[in-house]
This record gives sequence, structure tokens and C-alpha cells, in this order.
Amino acid sequence: MSKANPFPELMRAFFYEWLVEQRNASVNTVRSYRDTWRLFLRFVADRAKKKVAIISLTDLTAAQVAAFLRHAEHDRGGTIGTRNCRLAAIRSFFNFVATKDPASIAQCVEILNIPIKRAPISEPCYLDPPEVAAILAQPDQSTLEGMRDHALLSFLYNSGARIQEALDMCPEAIRFDSPSCVRLMGKGRKERICPLWPETVILLKKLLERQPRAPDQRLFVNRYGEPLSASGVRFKLAAYVKAAAETMPSLQTKHVTPHSLRHATAVHLVSAGVDITVIRSWLGHVSLDTTNHYAKANLETKRKALEQVPAPVTTGHLSSWKHDTSLLAWLDTL
Repeated sequence: MSKANPFPELMRAFFYEWLVEQRNASVNTVRSYRDTWRLFLRFVADRAKKKVAIISLTDLTAAQVAAFLRHAEHDRGGTIGTRNCRLAAIRSFFNFVATKDPASIAQCVEILNIPIKRAPISEPCYLDPPEVAAILAQPDQSTLEGMRDHALLSFLYNSGARIQEALDMCPEAIRFDSPSCVRLMGKGRKERICPLWPETVILLKKLLERQPRAPDQRLFVNRYGEPLSASGVRFKLAAYVKAAAETMPSLQTKHVTPHSLRHATAVHLVSAGVDITVIRSWLGHVSLDTTNHYAKANLETKRKALEQVPAPVTTGHLSSWKHDTSLLAWLDTL
């Protein structure tokens, strides 16, 4: 390690020795950390009026990190979740540096003490069954592209898979014989098994008959045989949603993404009375709290629960506190 500027060697050791060899981080994690550091180093270089190649560890102060996080959230238009992901990547590096360069511990502690920012938790946007049916009816199944899109969207709704989980799927992960199921590799390399409807299995079989793939090749590919990208799926889905909104006006007010189908799967399972722990296993959630979020989302379930509660009976008598006009007058002054 160079005594003059240890930063380049620390960065290399962090990615190759720590993330890849010791932590065995996934490709997606490595790429996410890489993108964060690309942005961060360019940001620091612009502020310091120097080239990225000559940035030293002392340039990466807690003040610079805080300024970068504000830039990522406000100037770049990122969400609080994205801001926290950037911070996690930076924290991970300085946690590693603290074990390799004791002289920099004070600097590392300052950065590690930058807090995660809390974000408001909104209700998940989900689709009602008629809305899902309207979207699935849009792809032209007489063409290979339409057949692929219909199979992919149906699979997403059936399995509740994340978009990248579906795009990474190979034919060898599917059990076509009854009972049909699929093996998905989720976040943190956690594997789970999801059941498949017979209708979904038929769609996948027809797609493979028309566009054969080797057992270890990606199932969903473009016209050139290259794996589909998540951005490409979002683009195609937006077009289908726009077309479906002509017959299903409720779709006009919803921001539909591939993840919306995952939300729809979860909410519809809750409506069907499926045990919440089964849904957790189905979706691959680490915490049951995440799954419970869907139990609060379905308006129809809330309505049915409300119908079981009798409406309050009004007696016509005023409460005792309403007779005390002086108390009411005092409350009005607050």
C-alpha cells in the first residue's frame, strides 16, 4: 500500500478482497457499489477541482459524504431509498478502511455515524383482478414478441417474482410436470419455490416451443436472442397499460410497473385468505413486517371488515362535556 496515497489500493482491496472473496457479494451488489463510487468520486473531484485519479483518502470527509447525499437526493432527483443505498455503499467501504488503516479511524467513525434517513411509508400501488386481466389481454399472442410478453407478465403475476428474478430464470428452474413450480433466486441469493398455475405452464411451454432455449439459458430474450432488460420490460408494460386504460379507466390514475404485479399477487393472496406466513415464503420476504404491509393495503378487505362492525347508535343526548360552554369556549381559543 502506498504511504503517499493509500486510497487506490484500499479501493481495489475493498472490491476484490472484501466484497468478492470474503463476502461473496452478488454481481448486483458489486455493480450497485461500483455505481455509487463512480458518482461519489466524480462529485468530490468536481468540488475539489481535481482529477479523480489524484483523489486521496483525506478528501473523502464526512462533510463531502453529506453533501453528496444531498446532491443524490435533491439535484439528481433520487428517492430517500436511493440516498440510503448510496450511503450504505460508502459506509461499507469506510467500515473496511477502519480495519486496514488505523490512522484513519477518526475519519471513518465520522462517516459511519451519518444516519440513515427515514422515509414515509406509502401504501403499495396494486392492481385489481380486472385491471390485471385487461393488461394481460393487450399483447398480440400471434407474434413471438407478444407471446413472450404475455408469458412474462402472466408469470410475474402468478409467481409474484421481482422483475430481475424473472429475467434471470432459465428453463432448468421450471418443473413442468405436476405439481408445477419454479425455483427462483431472490435477494441475498435466497432460493425459494413458487407454485405455477397450469395456464402459466402452458404459456411457458409454447414460448419454448417457438423459441427454444438451452436449460441454462435465459428464458425471456429479445429478437436478437439477448436477455431482456428490466428497463425494456418497463417500457413494454407502459405501452400495454396505456392501451388497457382505454377499456379500464381506473388504470389512468395508477403508476404501473412490473413490481405492481408483485404487489397485486400479494394483495390478492391476502384477499383469498392465504396465511400471511405462506405469502411471506411465496414472495421471499426476509421480515414478516414487509408481508404484513400488504394485509393493510386491500380496500376490499377493509370494507368487508367494516361490514362486520355495527354502526354506533346515536341516543340523541348530548355528552356531558358539551353542556359545559365554558370548556368549549376555552378549547376554541387554543
